[in-house]
Amino acid sequence: MSKKLHLLVVFALLIGLVGAFAQPATAQQPVKELTILWAEWDPAVYLAELMKDYEKEAGVKVTVKQEPWGSFLDVVSKEWAAKGTAFDLVVGDSQWLGQAATQGHYVELTDFLKETGLADSVTAATLTYYAEYPTGSGRYWAFPTEGDANGWAYRKDLFEDPDEKAAFKEKYGYELDVPKTWAQLMDIAKFFTRPEENLYGVAIYTQKDYDAITMGVQNVMFSYGADWKDANNNVLGVVNSPEAIAAVEFYRELWTCCAPPGSSNIFFPEVNNYFISGQIAMGMNYFAFFPALANPATNPYADVTGYFAMPAGPTGLRFAALGGQGMSINAYLPPERIEAAKELIKWFGREDVQMKWALLGGYTCNKKVLASPEFLEVAPYNAAFAETMEMVKDFWNVPVYADLLEVAQRELHAYIVGGEGDAKTCMDKIAQEHDKILRAAGLIKEPAKSE
Repeated sequence: MSKKLHLLVVFALLIGLVGAFAQPATAQQPVKELTILWAEWDPAVYLAELMKDYEKEAGVKVTVKQEPWGSFLDVVSKEWAAKGTAFDLVVGDSQWLGQAATQGHYVELTDFLKETGLADSVTAATLTYYAEYPTGSGRYWAFPTEGDANGWAYRKDLFEDPDEKAAFKEKYGYELDVPKTWAQLMDIAKFFTRPEENLYGVAIYTQKDYDAITMGVQNVMFSYGADWKDANNNVLGVVNSPEAIAAVEFYRELWTCCAPPGSSNIFFPEVNNYFISGQIAMGMNYFAFFPALANPATNPYADVTGYFAMPAGPTGLRFAALGGQGMSINAYLPPERIEAAKELIKWFGREDVQMKWALLGGYTCNKKVLASPEFLEVAPYNAAFAETMEMVKDFWNVPVYADLLEVAQRELHAYIVGGEGDAKTCMDKIAQEHDKILRAAGLIKEPAKSE
């Protein structure tokens, strides 16, 4: 090859390379599918149905992948550890917020929720407990998705029977009706406890696994003016306050006097089963499990089943233990998938979509939908649910919440069900162990108080 020809070839190659680099970057392919991971239960089925509308409107197919409750956290934790992208969004428990936020597993949604108005569209309590970490910081990591809390179902046929009403009033001096206070609930529970008729006053949570008995006890604790911590995360003198001790004593008495045989380790399915079998007058459960009681196909007492929110404690305080979850975005996604996930949340938060979500059976956190006549009348338990979502409180959501929960579960079950020691000893143990866990995690800075 001649020198001149060689130079021409080199020049042509250089021109080609320059041209290649000068070409505009390939346009980012639009996201056409997203995956939401949630637990395996009816609300996830309702969400999958709702997402068909999003595919029609946005052209994005959304798969709702369900994982059994027993392995749900394990699956999410493994994905977090691997920094994986097997799911785009997760509807996670409120207690996960601390770990997910501090370890970088969730995308922070503070600006997004404020700029879109979504932060103002939901009840204050659900924004705090399903989305905010640290508490009071105004930083949000989820959009409140499935509101839930503990409430009560009761047998209206028993409560409204003229003979029962007359007998109750003669014995207690006031009308038999939905209890307004925990003291009244105790009276009613004792009144309907009739072992010879295989009828008992209540079924309440006692299961030692995960969080059942703690969630049940919280309903009384909070309404008695007790809490798990003060504003500075101190627990000594708080968890074992006189109010907390009295609440735990009450819960043990309620279970001991008035719960059916075999209820020493029960959670939501067993409560419903006792109700459906006609063995109890009142059952404590999450609202998410009341649809089965309102369905004549599953509950022979459906037509005479009523629902009420948590009663008041001695000073008039009313609180309910929070359940439910918020929808968060996987922080390990590429930018275009994060933006696509935000668009999905923005759509899901629309008032008309929230109304459809509620009508399908999901528990909306939208303030306007909760107050609408359509929502309040669509199911017999919705009015009690709407009332409850204005008075919910939750357990810890810090990164060490699982350690705190294990202590509470163990000690509460040992005293309430096992009859070990007394309420003060039980709550003293919880306070002392919680103090050690929180100090080791750096969540309490102040010197320990002497007791």
